[in-house]
Amino acid sequence: MRTVEPTVARAPTAVTPSARSSPAREPDELLHHRLRLGVVSALAGAPSLTFVELRAALDTTDGNLSVHARKLEEAGYVSCLKSFAARRPRSEYRLEPAGRRALERYLDHMQAVIEAARHTLAR
Repeated sequence: MRTVEPTVARAPTAVTPSARSSPAREPDELLHHRLRLGVVSALAGAPSLTFVELRAALDTTDGNLSVHARKLEEAGYVSCLKSFAARRPRSEYRLEPAGRRALERYLDHMQAVIEAARHTLAR
């Protein structure tokens, strides 16, 4: 006797023309985290920011910021210049071109998701 698995009917997804032309169908998992997106977004609006400035802007802990900033560094999205100022360590972060492109792709993807949702709600 053969068993047949039940099928689940799925609602068609609304895909707008801009979503179809989007280079990525899924968001960048690295930027999809709130804190990493915050770091890249903050750096997009400034030539550079120090660790202390980023920590204050994102209202996070030293450990949390350092872990997420390192992931962005490893991906080549941000760079970090370490120096000393008055014998205190200073870390200065800059957004790299790859990070700027990744942020633009992420924002394009999220805009396509928003447009698709609005299209679905308008039905």
